[in-house]
Amino acid sequence: MPLDPPRLAVPGVLLTDLYQLTMLQGYVERDMLDTAVFEFFARQLPACRNFYLAAGLEQALDYLEQLHFAPAELDWLSGLGLFSPVFLDYLAGLRFSGEVQAMAEGTPFFADEPILRITAPLPEAQLVESRLINLLHFQTLIASKAARVVLAAPDKRLVDFGLRRAHGAEAGLLAARAGYLAGFHASATVLAGAQFGIPLAGTMAHSFVQAHLDEAEAFEHFAHSLPQSVVLLIDTYDTEAAAQKVVELAPRLAAAGIRIQGVRLDSGDLGAHARRVRGILDRGGLNGVTVFASGNLDEYLIHRLMVEGAPIDGFGVGTHLDTSSDVPALDCAYKLQEYAGQPRRKRSEGKATWPGRKQVWRRYDDAGHCCGDSLMLEGEAGEGLALIQPVMRQGRRLAPSPSLQAVREYTRRQLDSLPPALRDLEPAPGYPVTVSETLRELAERADRLVGRG
Repeated sequence: MPLDPPRLAVPGVLLTDLYQLTMLQGYVERDMLDTAVFEFFARQLPACRNFYLAAGLEQALDYLEQLHFAPAELDWLSGLGLFSPVFLDYLAGLRFSGEVQAMAEGTPFFADEPILRITAPLPEAQLVESRLINLLHFQTLIASKAARVVLAAPDKRLVDFGLRRAHGAEAGLLAARAGYLAGFHASATVLAGAQFGIPLAGTMAHSFVQAHLDEAEAFEHFAHSLPQSVVLLIDTYDTEAAAQKVVELAPRLAAAGIRIQGVRLDSGDLGAHARRVRGILDRGGLNGVTVFASGNLDEYLIHRLMVEGAPIDGFGVGTHLDTSSDVPALDCAYKLQEYAGQPRRKRSEGKATWPGRKQVWRRYDDAGHCCGDSLMLEGEAGEGLALIQPVMRQGRRLAPSPSLQAVREYTRRQLDSLPPALRDLEPAPGYPVTVSETLRELAERADRLVGRG
């Protein structure tokens, strides 16, 4: 029976920007405690992304449910000399009491479409900005990259190898989650297995081979040490010579009841090596031994290997996945859209926002592919499926969050619903997102309300 994964402590509320706290003190001093509405969205998609994939909601809800200031944190803030005793007393009792509406994790989305809305007293909704962006931005970034790898190699085994190149411990852990959500099969990050129940996969390092004077002896020692999962790294010295050693070793291991499951290539011309290694294994009767490739892979190289027909059964993707190297950041924002019942919007050049509480309606064609979205005000009757749904009220989840396995299956269906042009790695014509006339009128009202002075 699998063990229940332990839950890690959520970082404290001080994981924020200083200006969140200085603004809060201003709000509290002036009794600006009315209801505010903030939304998280991406302003635009880069040319090398045809869609984004929403992710990170689970961790965002954990954060909101556990939000509080511990006594030690309040003592530390007091020592800064920036905050009044009255304000610190307010923080001591602060909990998130608001509502959350959101797109389900694993939903593709496009520019200007909110994937999360916070409705809460202004200080609460303001305070959570930095950490919510941190959580939603990162997992959405990695899930969107991972989805491209999945679409490039739909029938191959994919493993996250990126922990060692990730930008910090939490990034490595959450990248494993985002990759699995998007369709990867496993991760090499052990804590991802303990924390999220993600299947683990791993082979051996070159150092294991180098620590032995004889490569074949290293293979044999490893096989006896881990007989249930024998995947041998064969490119430490001479790849094809090592493949021949695997063929010679296989009968001895078979006599001991040990089966070699696969070999891994990690350098050089992976396609050429795979063809030669596949031939050596097949001639040696090891037709069932798989060939797994790693080494600076991304969706473009994997796609090229697939097109060339390289006999590779799976890929380990590391640096390019966990850093989303071609698009290392989203142009995303968490902006005030309503306060005290009145619309608010930003009008900065190139960063104007749509005000109000919004809904995204998605339409589908007869083939089941999404064919256009409508960005509308909440309450407007739209056509298709309403993507933003309530998930939290009065600071508590409305229902238990779905399992990661369920989110993964939902994501698979969502990716299948994308039109072929969006699933391709090449830039596609812009997906149609229309803005309702009612929303446009509200933007004009918001402009008149605040003025342009």
